[in-house]
Amino acid sequence: MVVGQLAWDSHPLVEGKVILVPFSSGCAGPDGEHHWAKHYPFCGGTFQSPIDFQTPLLRYEPDLPPVELNNYNLSLHEQLTLSNNGHSVQLSLPSRMFISGLPHRYSAAQLHFHWGSPSLLPGSEHTINGKQFAAELHIVHFNSDKYPNVSMAVDKSDGLAVLGVFIEVGDFNPAFDHFLKYINGIKYKDQRIQVPAFNVRDLLPARLDQYYRYDGSLTTPPCYPSVLWTVFRNPVTFSIQQFQALASAMYSSSVQESAPMPLNGNYRKPQLADNRVVLVSFHDGRLLHGVLNAASAMERRQVIQQLLVGDLADLADEHLYRLLPGVSSKTRTSGKWRGTSSKSQRGHTAGANKQRWQQNNNLPGVTSGGWGGSHGYGSTAWGKGTYAAKYDVSDKPLCYKSLAEKVAQQLRGVYSEDQITQLLKKSVFPELNLRSYLACRSELDLDTVRLIIRDRPGEGDEANELDHSLTMATAGRRRKPTKPYRPPAPALTKKPAKNSQSTNLKNSYNNAYKYNRIEPNEWED
Repeated sequence: MVVGQLAWDSHPLVEGKVILVPFSSGCAGPDGEHHWAKHYPFCGGTFQSPIDFQTPLLRYEPDLPPVELNNYNLSLHEQLTLSNNGHSVQLSLPSRMFISGLPHRYSAAQLHFHWGSPSLLPGSEHTINGKQFAAELHIVHFNSDKYPNVSMAVDKSDGLAVLGVFIEVGDFNPAFDHFLKYINGIKYKDQRIQVPAFNVRDLLPARLDQYYRYDGSLTTPPCYPSVLWTVFRNPVTFSIQQFQALASAMYSSSVQESAPMPLNGNYRKPQLADNRVVLVSFHDGRLLHGVLNAASAMERRQVIQQLLVGDLADLADEHLYRLLPGVSSKTRTSGKWRGTSSKSQRGHTAGANKQRWQQNNNLPGVTSGGWGGSHGYGSTAWGKGTYAAKYDVSDKPLCYKSLAEKVAQQLRGVYSEDQITQLLKKSVFPELNLRSYLACRSELDLDTVRLIIRDRPGEGDEANELDHSLTMATAGRRRKPTKPYRPPAPALTKKPAKNSQSTNLKNSYNNAYKYNRIEPNEWED
């Protein structure tokens, strides 16, 4: 997903200077996505997008309502700006367009596309059990209840909501021609033209009640994890001629450059799940066989409340299975430690536990205290001074740009770029995991549990015992990072009879999912 000109944002870890950092959506090359984290640390962090919608990640949620679109039918007399920003084609949208049915009102800002190359490469960002589509449409909305524009919302944890639409090659789609017929006017980077508005609803699939929803990020630098994603289950189609117009008409370089670089392959590869789950609003016994129902939000709040103020001994003895996936309900602790230590001894153990956690996470020089208070990252459920007062932190958004600046200021000259990326990841993940867990879009992580219980006053032994029980219960059971689904390669067949180029291209796209996933082309920026 692309938001405005954020690809050329100032370096997030340099104060008082503006350093322009180009990027390429390809994997290789000095500006490819493997190198994004050197200049944009959140790109190497957590809760990243896109992801592969693998069946084990899906959770059926029958209460998810259909997506409600408002004011999408624009007047033909209105003008929209169509532009080539160097990494996608983008169409501006008026903010009176909005989607409802979410926790806030999200107003439209722009739409853009990701696609493969003219030589038969698919190019959607999200995938379904490894299947990649020809292209993907993103309609970007910002939280207009809290922020005046998309630029102010982009680095906030509740800032953006994006609608994703899979596109496959098939029948001609007149809705795409509303802007594709003007695409030769934006062949080079930074070119823009005015085009007549149209009914944007026509770009979306007919059914708005079937979709995947999860917590994720921008798919281009600075990769802030600020997006609530809604990706529709059913794809739309456009013709092979329309795809070729999109994939071959533009360049990622400016008109002044002597060697134009084609603008294609502008998609990011799937990212790790990071304990997230994907809510689905549809249920199909054949296609979603084995998909679990979403867990109860009330039970999740009770688990966090138990961690904050409940009896940790009881939790360690009886309810480990409610905390982490894969933990057996038969797991038990000895119980011999219950009530055997004095208050002073428990406090001493809690202090030692805190120090050990800091050492294990390689955080020398970071002051001690509650997690929210020690780093200045905002009050959290376990923040110092607000320990048991509040565990629903959804109304206190994280500001990612501020976090990066504070970490850079505190650790200036001590850490490498890779260490700063890892430190931000360790700092942000527990908070995101807690928020997403309470929203039923993640499983609770062991490190998050440890951070919640580590500062409980006077209960160091109980916290240590619960930590030990969780560690033992999950030892050897942690699920490996999910990998893209790779079906076996098809058997060799005889060369097909010569056919028209249009038919061959369409058949190639229809069968693209049968082959191993193809990595993006390199951009030679």
